[in-house]
Amino acid sequence: MKVGCIGLGDIAQKAYLPVLAVRPEVELHLQTRTPATLDRVADSLHLPPGRRHADLDALLAQDLDAAFVHAPTDVHPQIVTRLLDAGVPTYVDKPLAYELADSTRLVTLAEERATSLAVGFNRRFAPGYVQCADHPRELILMQKNRVGLPEDPRTMILDDFIHVVDTLRFLVPGPVDDVTVRARTEGGLLHHVVLQLAGDGFTALGVMNRLSGSAEEILEVSGQDTKRQVVNLAEVIDHKGQPTVRRRGDWVPVSRQRGIEQAVLAFLDAVRAGRVLSARDALATHELCERVVRAVHERSA
Repeated sequence: MKVGCIGLGDIAQKAYLPVLAVRPEVELHLQTRTPATLDRVADSLHLPPGRRHADLDALLAQDLDAAFVHAPTDVHPQIVTRLLDAGVPTYVDKPLAYELADSTRLVTLAEERATSLAVGFNRRFAPGYVQCADHPRELILMQKNRVGLPEDPRTMILDDFIHVVDTLRFLVPGPVDDVTVRARTEGGLLHHVVLQLAGDGFTALGVMNRLSGSAEEILEVSGQDTKRQVVNLAEVIDHKGQPTVRRRGDWVPVSRQRGIEQAVLAFLDAVRAGRVLSARDALATHELCERVVRAVHERSA
């Protein structure tokens, strides 16, 4: 199976390449426009010159079976369009694009080409979060905080808060009939944002504070007098009387802990089986993010 990896930044090097490079069925091809990075990463993986490509045309000439896109978000629409037009099943880092119109166009193009398009919402595969889907979920609370990183609202929401939005959508136990957004901006920069989703018998809250003093990610689901908490995707704490703590094993890779390995293998399994994956549900997350962006701008106007 010929698999291309486009973009060789931190996320590709730390999370995706360690998974792809050890798969015996994968013939890995790399592409980036930075020659020094291409050679350094390819050398570390012992890839021959024929699997190193300086431009997308050269990569597409390899007749790929699948591709992973880890390039900057700004160029996602251009790259993903080329891949889908060539009929290459494509896995792309979130978000698909900064603008909802571009994301919608890509999802529609994939459907027209009957070609798989998957978006990297790895938390849907993270073991701790999957376990939360089996827990009573009358109240869901997710916090994903940073230190000293206020940012342009659209960039912050689409690049980072989108994980919170998608995780809430993944975990809510029924249809959402109420959406509320609160935020604080100063000087055009978003400091914090709160999203509330509510439906029959449940409330879900997503919080991101870019001036929290701590870099952390905490998920809590509770109901029926019991609570499950996941801290930084690594530690699962069940509260029912005395808390019970389950920590990530010392030898569990970070990519597996964060659900990236599982997401990659699920995508490759679908490609091998000839199953076409739809990004229509991922588009619903982008649509909700756009709603959050608009609410933030309205409040700061």
